[in-house]
Order: sequence, then C-alpha cells, then structure tokens
Amino acid sequence: MENQTEVSEFILLGLTKLQELQCFLFALFLLLYMASVLGNGAIMAVVLAETRLHTPMYFFLGNLSCLDICFSTVTIPKMLAGFLSRHQIISFTGCLVQLHFFHFLGSSEAVLLAVMAYDRYVAICNPLRYRLVMNPRVCLLLAVATWSSGFLHALMHTVMTSRLHFCGPNHVHHFFCDIKPLLSLACSSTRLNLSLLNIVTGGIVQSRRKAFSTCTSHLTVVILQYVPIIFNYVLPSHGDSQDRDMIATLMYSIVTPVLNPLIYTLRNQEVKSALRKAVGRKLLPGRTRKN
Repeated sequence: MENQTEVSEFILLGLTKLQELQCFLFALFLLLYMASVLGNGAIMAVVLAETRLHTPMYFFLGNLSCLDICFSTVTIPKMLAGFLSRHQIISFTGCLVQLHFFHFLGSSEAVLLAVMAYDRYVAICNPLRYRLVMNPRVCLLLAVATWSSGFLHALMHTVMTSRLHFCGPNHVHHFFCDIKPLLSLACSSTRLNLSLLNIVTGGIVQSRRKAFSTCTSHLTVVILQYVPIIFNYVLPSHGDSQDRDMIATLMYSIVTPVLNPLIYTLRNQEVKSALRKAVGRKLLPGRTRKN
C-alpha cells in the first residue's frame, strides 16, 4: 500500500476554543471516564466471579463492558491531554491507529447489541430450546464473529483513508481522528470513502432493527448507541454539521459507556444481588462466610 500523504501530523481542534472551559471539561470527562471504567469493570468482575452468572446473557454483557472500557480509552485520554495543552498534535500514523480502534470497537459493539438482542429473542420466544440453541460453543462463535467483523470493518476504513492524498490544512475539527473530519481535509477524491461509510456503516445499524423489541433495557441501549451513529455517519453532511457530529460522537463514545452499567444493573436483580454479595465479601468477610 503506497502512502502518498504529504502531511506528517494533524492538529486536533477539540471541543471548544474557550480557555475558561478547559478545566471544567477536563474534570467532567475525567469523572465520566472513571465512572465508565469502574462501572464496566465491576460488571466484568462480577460476571467472572459469580458462577450463577455464567450464562449466555451475562457472557455477552461482559463482552459489552469490555468493549465500553476500550471504546472510551481510545478517545478520552487523548482528549484530556488536549484540555491541558494548547495544541493537540497527533502524528499521521497515530491518527490512523486511533481511527482504526475507534471504528473497530464501535462496530463490534453495534454487532454485539444485535447478538444480545438475538439471545433475548431466543430466551423469550423459544425458552425450551434456549440452552440448546445458545450453547457455549455458539456463544463463543458469536463473540468471535462480533470482534472479527468489527476489526474487518475498521480495517477497510483505515486502509481506504490511508490511501488518500493530504496536501493542505491539517487542522481536524474534532476531538479525535474520525473518518469524516479527515475526509474533509483530503486533496484527492473521497467519493468511494463516503459511499463505503454510508453503505457499510448504515447496513450494520439498519439491518438489525427487527431484533430490538426484546426488552426495555436493551432497547434503551440500542437507541443510545444507534441513533447518534445514524446522525453521524448515515445522514448527509452539511456545512454546519461539524458541531452536530461531535455531539453525536460524545453520546455514543463517552456517555453511553457510562450509562450502560446503570441501565443493565438497575433493572437486573441478579446483577445487583451479585454486586451486593461481592461488596459484602470485601467489607465483612467473616460475616459473609458464616452466612
């Protein structure tokens, strides 16, 4: 693959140019990041520790929590560093790496939500055959297919973006290296890139709509994840869409990973009970063993 770029680095302009907001935004997103890591980390730990949660639903929930932690880590640390420095510089290679992992993890999460919807559909509509259909081998294959499809989807966009010719301005109107802000800086034709972005990404989102009526919690997560993605990548861009795109990206890359643990635990008695039990072991180990 021949790289014809003349730009060796990009400057991320971030969320705002107002200096008086930098400290507030730094504290806000640091708290959101910590909440995402702690909340999703707690779910992963409980799912691994409690044998009664070793079921397909919680296996996929553990995968979702892992994806959420990694998804937030791709963008937030770099954004936090930008709040503390005047210029947020990222190399061309680093920009492509960030773009790849963002779409790798984001696409994997979108597919995983569809897999989780299918799991709930089988459990509700065909409960007698649920354990036969969703056996450990099938669950593992679905998880591998989820992560693999996300990786291949991101690889396609990364390769297509790396082949573009960048010769002019290097100021990215975003807080990380996303596809559409980079395409706006390219000197060569981006028609194929935009077509793949609309068709493939739109296909990942829209082909799973029939499975979304399985339960309230999952439907809530799907709406929080898919609606901003549709606004960001499927709808056509306009001259004033940069701020809209950043707000949509903030929703599904930062806010949603924070809300997912709350959505799935507040409506789930098994997870809440397991969390209380795990906390009880730490705080009152002697009493827990007696009980």
